[in-house]
Amino acid sequence: MTTQPKQRGQDGATIATGTANRALALLKTVFNQAAPDRPNPCRNVRAFREVSRERFLAPDELRALYTALASPETPDNFRDYILLSLYTGARRNNILSMRWCDINLETQVWTIPADQSKNGAIMRVPLTAPAIEILERRHKQTSSMFVFAGTGKAGHYMEPKRAWGTLLKRAGIADCRLHDLRRTAGSVMAAQGTSIHIIGKALGHQNPASTQVYARLSIDPVREALEAASKAMLEAAAAPPKVIPFRKTGSE
Repeated sequence: MTTQPKQRGQDGATIATGTANRALALLKTVFNQAAPDRPNPCRNVRAFREVSRERFLAPDELRALYTALASPETPDNFRDYILLSLYTGARRNNILSMRWCDINLETQVWTIPADQSKNGAIMRVPLTAPAIEILERRHKQTSSMFVFAGTGKAGHYMEPKRAWGTLLKRAGIADCRLHDLRRTAGSVMAAQGTSIHIIGKALGHQNPASTQVYARLSIDPVREALEAASKAMLEAAAAPPKVIPFRKTGSE
């Protein structure tokens, strides 16, 4: 796997190429506000080439992850956070700040408000059976407005980077980020034969070419895709080490 180079700042800290490119874009915008009175010093500065990350967990890695999650060493809050990340395919910040008022356990739908959605639009996430099981259990055990209550100023659970690193070490998994759980959900749906449009709808992807296609999709096929993906993940976790591929469920 190709590792993107990182730039080193004055304090010795490394800066990812993506971060450097975002900073350059911001500076160009700021200096453009002074045009034409002042020249833009960033005008001829070239951005770094970025390589899209395509990391997701393979079946054997999923099995190892589930084994590590089931260990008594894994805190309940952290375990539920990781599992909901897999079962919903939602962005990590949305799951961290997940609120009970946005969840309907009867209709089994989680509505992410527009002001909390990366795309600036309301997003409805179908909740699969494994996700509902986790949420119903947690709902009985908390009085907080958040699914994952926290003791900090935000009031909710914060990104568990240290716990994630410990979990990966116990599972024997390398080079995996929390965001890769979202990619894993998408990759499992793809392996199940789910169309790219439904995968985009399930993950809340949005771009000019496919927005209208997503808008025409109902929530039911999205629910079916996530249900199939959740089932495949559970099967992978329970399978013997040598059993590899996800297979399409249902009749061929």
